[in-house]
Amino acid sequence: MAPEADETEQEDDIEDKTSKITNGKMQASRDGSNSETTEEEEEEDEEPRLNYTPLTQHLKPVYRNGDATSAFMVGGDKMIIGTHNGNIHILSSSSLKSIKVYHAHSASVSAVSISPFPPPLPTPTTGPNPRLASAHKSSPAPSISGNAAASPAARSPNPPPVPLTSSNLIHIATSSIDGNVCVASLTDPKDVTLRNFGRPVQAVALSPDYKNDHSYLSGGLAGNLILTVGGRSGTSSTSNAGAGAAATASGWLGAIGLGSNTGKDTILHSGEGAIRTIQWSLSGKYVVWVNEKGIKVMRSNLHLESNEAEHAWKRINHIDYPDRAVWEDMAAVWKPQAKWIDESGLETDDLYTSQINGAQEKSQPQALASPGTSLSRSVNRRKRSERLIVGWGDTVWVVDVGPGGSGSGKEPGGRKIGRVDIVTILWTDCIVSGVSLYTPSLLVVLAYITPGESPSSPQTTPTRGRHRRQNARQPEVRLIDLATREEVAVADTLNVSRYQSLSATDYHLDVLPAIQITQKASSQRGALEIIGGGIWDVGMYPARLFSSAASVRSNGGHSAESSDKTASDLNVASPVTGNDQSVHPSALTHGMKIFIHSPYDCVLATKPTPADHFNWLDTHGMYEEAWSLLDQHPEAVGDHSEASSETTPSTPTRTSATGKGTLMDFLADEGSQSSGSGKRHLNSHIEREKRRIGELWVKQLTDHENWSKAGATCGKVLITGNSWEHWVWVFAQADRIEEITPYIPRTQLQPPLPSIAYELVLGHFVTKDRKMLRELLNRWPPELFDAGPVIEAIQGRLRAGDIREDSVEDGETGQDWRILMECLAKLYLADNRPAKALQCYIRLQDADVAMELISKYHLVDAVSDDIPSFILLRVSKEQQLSAPIAVLEQASREPIGLLVAEAHHGIVRPETVIEQLDARYGIPNPYLFFYLRALWEGQTASASTEEQRGVESTSKFRKQSLVDERLIAIEGKALVSDHADAALPLFAEYDRDLLMSFLKTSQSYTLDLASKLCKRRKYVPELVYLLSKEGRMTEALRLIIDEIGDVSQAISFAKEQDDQSLWEDLLRYSMNKPMFIRGLLEEVGTSIDPVRLVRRIPKGLEIEGLKKSLMRMIREYEIQHSISEGVARVLRGEVAAAMAEKGKGLNKGIKFEIGEVSKDPIIVQNRRGKQPRKIKKGHCPGCEKAFIPEDPQLLVSFPCQHTFHLPCLLDFSEADGKSPVDIPSSLKDLDWQSEFDRNIGPKIDHAALLRNLVDQGCPLESREAG
Repeated sequence: MAPEADETEQEDDIEDKTSKITNGKMQASRDGSNSETTEEEEEEDEEPRLNYTPLTQHLKPVYRNGDATSAFMVGGDKMIIGTHNGNIHILSSSSLKSIKVYHAHSASVSAVSISPFPPPLPTPTTGPNPRLASAHKSSPAPSISGNAAASPAARSPNPPPVPLTSSNLIHIATSSIDGNVCVASLTDPKDVTLRNFGRPVQAVALSPDYKNDHSYLSGGLAGNLILTVGGRSGTSSTSNAGAGAAATASGWLGAIGLGSNTGKDTILHSGEGAIRTIQWSLSGKYVVWVNEKGIKVMRSNLHLESNEAEHAWKRINHIDYPDRAVWEDMAAVWKPQAKWIDESGLETDDLYTSQINGAQEKSQPQALASPGTSLSRSVNRRKRSERLIVGWGDTVWVVDVGPGGSGSGKEPGGRKIGRVDIVTILWTDCIVSGVSLYTPSLLVVLAYITPGESPSSPQTTPTRGRHRRQNARQPEVRLIDLATREEVAVADTLNVSRYQSLSATDYHLDVLPAIQITQKASSQRGALEIIGGGIWDVGMYPARLFSSAASVRSNGGHSAESSDKTASDLNVASPVTGNDQSVHPSALTHGMKIFIHSPYDCVLATKPTPADHFNWLDTHGMYEEAWSLLDQHPEAVGDHSEASSETTPSTPTRTSATGKGTLMDFLADEGSQSSGSGKRHLNSHIEREKRRIGELWVKQLTDHENWSKAGATCGKVLITGNSWEHWVWVFAQADRIEEITPYIPRTQLQPPLPSIAYELVLGHFVTKDRKMLRELLNRWPPELFDAGPVIEAIQGRLRAGDIREDSVEDGETGQDWRILMECLAKLYLADNRPAKALQCYIRLQDADVAMELISKYHLVDAVSDDIPSFILLRVSKEQQLSAPIAVLEQASREPIGLLVAEAHHGIVRPETVIEQLDARYGIPNPYLFFYLRALWEGQTASASTEEQRGVESTSKFRKQSLVDERLIAIEGKALVSDHADAALPLFAEYDRDLLMSFLKTSQSYTLDLASKLCKRRKYVPELVYLLSKEGRMTEALRLIIDEIGDVSQAISFAKEQDDQSLWEDLLRYSMNKPMFIRGLLEEVGTSIDPVRLVRRIPKGLEIEGLKKSLMRMIREYEIQHSISEGVARVLRGEVAAAMAEKGKGLNKGIKFEIGEVSKDPIIVQNRRGKQPRKIKKGHCPGCEKAFIPEDPQLLVSFPCQHTFHLPCLLDFSEADGKSPVDIPSSLKDLDWQSEFDRNIGPKIDHAALLRNLVDQGCPLESREAG
């Protein structure tokens, strides 16, 4: 029993305590004593592993009348507290609001149990369940015991009913040192049983199925593990375990109907000392209890198979306490703590290590497997096993309990009842007052430090009541890695009230498992929303906070009516009760919640939220980790801002102004803004906080001279132009521009980064690093900066003279010069000066870019000032000195083709090109030759490009292209002819074939200059042509015979001139040359008389092959004669066939149409350009009258299908004057129709005259032909 105190002192003590958490240590501001040393303060720099929230202020009703807690447990949405005065408090674990209070015992409550466990979570309902309500109405009225009559609820005139919700349908069992076990229903005040066992009861455990089997286990100082079954509700009874006479009498009276159903007690185990702990497993299959000899596990009577009925209440295994001397004395003193673990509700290792201790390696749950077993076997067993944690004294056992298998005991092949595997055993340097699993690999231990000879904290004045020792130390919360068996960090010390006088048994630890949010649940109401309407619901559904009875925010008052409302009713919406304090935001998380109770305090420990982690990192200057946390978990800053807002006055709202608003109204008002500007404001705040932390991070790095990482960090954290400008200047002042340059934004920011920052960086690299300058200009869009200042900087650097085209940098000639010229060209383009850029690219000999610029901006006229450099775009200096002519031609083809095209357009005249190239190179000048030849042949840039690309066009466009090419070639020849004397030596030097073509085609060159050039170069064929062009045929023939000695060429020359005197000269010059004579005989053909040639051969001249030559000549004549005869025969046959065809045509009738058949006109075009005449089909061209089938006039039709009336034809013939005058007149005078039938003479005359007339042809066709 804890020390008693009067009501006034106890309440004052609660009111004055203002606990706070600092680096994981809870300190009491009222208690001036502080046992922490300087070394401990240094250790506090480590981040706390848990966040602690004092809940004592919210449990004032528990501590009224000087009461103190002695037993405690949490489950589902319920917190149940037993006190030293025997009171039972049922509260909502989420809102800490009282649900029910009753007085169950006359002494300290030693244990609490509920059924079912874990209790069901609340379900959203609109009212009490009618079926449940009817069931309660039909229950019998209980008899009220004396203890119950003394309870506060009994003294209350109208105790508030507990709503009939699924989460409230539980039974609560409590045991006490007064020897009683009380089992009461939360919702039905009549469903209460009280059983007296005659000795102090230390432990009680309700059956998970108590609603149906009404059984529970209990034990205490008597050392008996008792199973109690049955018992009438509303009665008080005495245990009948071991009472033979009483049990017999009760049984006999019951048999005759005079007894009552007081229940049955069965002793399951006894004789091993006091029993301090009993716990059913979560599945209900197993029961663990601990007595002075060790830990026992048995099989319960629940969930048995049909063949396992004999296994009920059979012990499975026993675990002895450690074989150490201290245990012989303390085993009966230390209170054991047993906890069955809901492994689905544990925190995860990865979240713990990444959020709280990122440097620590993740612990592997597999490390907890039993030694000597394979991993797969261990995993399979774990799936079917239940995990049990037992803390007793200074030792912790981790045990797996599961079903048994086939065994080989006394009965081979039999089945074991179950299996108990000890996973690990931990020995500590403290007394375990509470224990549970925090993560699969971390154990949370509430440690009671054994007092030493010297107390760790100063003595305090003891309170009234029984005196106790005053040298106890503060309890600690430790996290222990099960794999390494070491604490993960320094333990967290809890500074609770009157800890100096408390013992290990005065502390309690229980946990609410973490809530698993599944995808299916996300479409329904959240699990925490269902929990009794508590404060954790705020985290997920703030706008729907169920009632102010669950709220802990004060609003200054409440109505009397609302005081009767209970906190666990989901449908209640009552105002906030006065003077309530709000719970710490850490209670809003879905993670595991660890409740720690001392007689005078309650503390909630939760996993640090991202906001807590962020606050700690920010406070300790760990800005890199803080920024990374905000980047991955933006909600951290939201929690941080909410926490910080508690210290600053908020803007009054309409609700707060009245003093009657509720927390639901407050949060609903905030939630209503989330769809509007509220969300944007939150995002804005997150970004501002990230920028603040980011700039602090950068400043921290620059202060430590870590400029490289600082520059990289700027690229991560800076997002505004102002911040970038500031830090660029900071790096520039420290001469560390190189470190921040790679991360400067490449896109425009809002607000924009001033261009001067970019210009500053570019100007720096103009002097320091030209390669980086080029890289930046390639990377940065030109709209980010002003190109003018950078151009001036580069030009100034080039004018300085230390960077030249022939200077050597890094073993490369002209490297920096080329880079600066390239950068200058890009800047000129950015400054909208493409002509200047083109000059730079020409100097750089960057042909691709230069040609692209010329094509894009039409800059051909811009190259007229330096045509040689333009032509040499693709020709390197080494090639200019030693490359073959073919290589030079290929390299200069594109620019020359462009110049040729522009020469035709008149933009760059040939005179300009010739003048500059001649001045640059003189003679020989291959580039001028390439230009003149391309101009002569019409090789423009478009033609060469089309040829290179292999463009295929349609026949129509191809024909047009060919026409254009011929026109261009003709125009080009004319342009070259204007400079013929300049082209002659170039053609003679580089292309002799082209020279001959030029000599034959052009008429503009000077013959004397051409003749001298050919003589000097001994170009005999060209000289022969020139001599023949001058009329000096004999000299030309003499050159062919003497210099060339080619009889074939001489004969061809003579044939071309077709001059008999030239043939005579050829015969005269050849008579002393046998080879010429032979050639003449073989090739002269019919050009000269062969007899004349043979007679001119000198007698006695030996001519090799003369016979063959003569035979060949004769054969050629024969062949020629035969060919002539054949041609004559063919001609005669063709003439005969043509005459026969003509005769057939003349004998054929001519088809013509009459007026009734066709009325469409025929338009006859006059070839002399006169106005065309329209002649209708079936009409006479003369009189334009239609022909009729029985026309009285004689019709004359020609092969051209023109048909005339004979009189009309005579009129046409007279008008043309082509027919003899007497023919038309004779025809008119001849009256052949009247005599036609009797005399043939007029008919013959008429036909003869008509024939003569028709032989002249159609007069219309004659006119058009004329």
